[in-house]
Amino acid sequence: MLKTLAKCIREYTLASILSPIFVTIEVVLECLIPFVITWLLGAIRESDMGQVWMYGGILVAMAVVSLVTGALAGAFCSRASAGFAKNVRKDMFYNIQTFSFENIDKFSTPSLVTRMTTDVWNVQMAYMMIVRIAVRCPVMIVFSAVMAFVMGGNLAWIFLAVIPVLVIALLLIMWKALPMFQKLFPKYDLMNESVQENINAIRVVKSYVREDYEKEKFGKTSTGLCKEFTRAERLLAWNNPIMQFCFYGVLSAVLFIGSYFIIQSAGSADPIHTEQVSQLIVYGMQILASLMMFSMVFAMIVMSLESARRICEILNEKSTLHNPKDPVYTVENGSIDFENVSFKYASNAEKNVLENIDLHIASGETIGIIGGTGSSKTSLVNLISRLYDVTEGCVKVGGRDVKEYDLEALRNQVAVVLQKNVLFSGTIKENLRWGNKEATDEQLVEACKLAQADDFIQSFPDKYDTYIEQGGTNVSGGQKQRLCIARALLKEPKILILDDSTSAVDTHTDALIRKGFREYIPTTTKIIIAQRISSVEDADRIIVMDGGKINGIGTHEELLKTNAIYAEVYYSQVKGSGDKEKDAANEAAFRQSLSATLAAKEENNGEGGEQA
Repeated sequence: MLKTLAKCIREYTLASILSPIFVTIEVVLECLIPFVITWLLGAIRESDMGQVWMYGGILVAMAVVSLVTGALAGAFCSRASAGFAKNVRKDMFYNIQTFSFENIDKFSTPSLVTRMTTDVWNVQMAYMMIVRIAVRCPVMIVFSAVMAFVMGGNLAWIFLAVIPVLVIALLLIMWKALPMFQKLFPKYDLMNESVQENINAIRVVKSYVREDYEKEKFGKTSTGLCKEFTRAERLLAWNNPIMQFCFYGVLSAVLFIGSYFIIQSAGSADPIHTEQVSQLIVYGMQILASLMMFSMVFAMIVMSLESARRICEILNEKSTLHNPKDPVYTVENGSIDFENVSFKYASNAEKNVLENIDLHIASGETIGIIGGTGSSKTSLVNLISRLYDVTEGCVKVGGRDVKEYDLEALRNQVAVVLQKNVLFSGTIKENLRWGNKEATDEQLVEACKLAQADDFIQSFPDKYDTYIEQGGTNVSGGQKQRLCIARALLKEPKILILDDSTSAVDTHTDALIRKGFREYIPTTTKIIIAQRISSVEDADRIIVMDGGKINGIGTHEELLKTNAIYAEVYYSQVKGSGDKEKDAANEAAFRQSLSATLAAKEENNGEGGEQA
């Protein structure tokens, strides 16, 4: 864990080294100042003004140097800790960008947010204390102890005797507190999850008047977090009274014993002076104050250990998808081949999501995919751009296994408009150029015309410079879908996948988009996943998915006659057309198709029984 985090120091190594050096100089001077004060008091007692001016000048010089080195130590410490936190966040974010969907599935979004905010802050504070205070405290204890023995002799043992007591107390607190903090941070994730879910779905919450329910749910999460944090902090709070008890107990002992020695040594050849005991007390207070500061560092480190572990989980996570040693950078064409493909999201899953898929799509072909919810339509197309790797079999694009391609090269040739359309904060132009950052204004307009987006963009006052709010909240669902389609078209891909991406547009606009595809990108392989039969009925072939398997494949007319699922969906969507003769014909065709399918199943079952 320490080795992983140490890699994030990088260009702030010098600042991380200089801060302890200046702290050490500052501490040494602080320890020497009381010693020089003793000489100054002796010069005053002897009325030697020359010595007074000399020691006074030395004290001023030491104080100035101590001030400067302290300020430099603070400046370098701030630079080191803030820079370290910046690198941690950067490395986490960059590593997350390399994650496959399988990696992302391991961590929830709220958990990732917590790790990059709260956890990094805890580690930053701990690092700041380690670089400065954790160096200052032991150096101060060592130098103060040496000077205490110089000034007070055996009386200084009183300060050292209390150190084992404090160490044992701190270890006990750590032993009890660490498990509490391990349970605490998952509760942070739950709270962030509640906040994120509520904000994302705020329109639904208000539509169903569920504000009170959401407040209650958040209140329970927040209260649970508060209770757990209070328990952990209550335990850590014992640190301060224990330190105070030891501090004042030792101080009282030094005053009592020191006063006794002063009285007993009066009139002897080597008397103990009051300033010696006073300076001994000063050094003792420095020792105990350093121990108190060290206990604060200790408490912060205990709190940050779990944060550091969670951060390292992200930094050490490796993508499950890797480029081959000699990747292919050119996708020859848009042909797609599924060869006996089976797939499941987790290696320990009992059932495959896709099973025994054999499918061959020619370059430039238009393929429609239809099926019920959970029929694995999206899972099928996710394998084409290698968002996941197949469990069994092989997926080929352009005649090559997708595992042979450079990931970036493959995904640049496979444009996917997902079910959840996402627009980022920025202008329409900036969002469109996600597809091609070098695209000219003319190319943007051409892509938007093809996606039937240009008309509504031109109606905006700022047209293509219109600012899109985060998540695209200032445009409608249909407008958002068309902008996402235009963005995908700007990649000029060899394969275009629309995953239910026209569900929010009207059927007329949907038809215009498909017409544009046929006329302007005839060589691009187009895969259209849809719930509406009208969106796929003019496709070259239509695939019917059911339970992770291909239930049927063919043209619209062929499937109406041979596939019961397709016929049922089609009939249910056109039944209310208002044309009684057409409805009757559709119903008759559906029933004929259903009867033929059932008869075929019975025949297959009969043959299987005879063979058995």
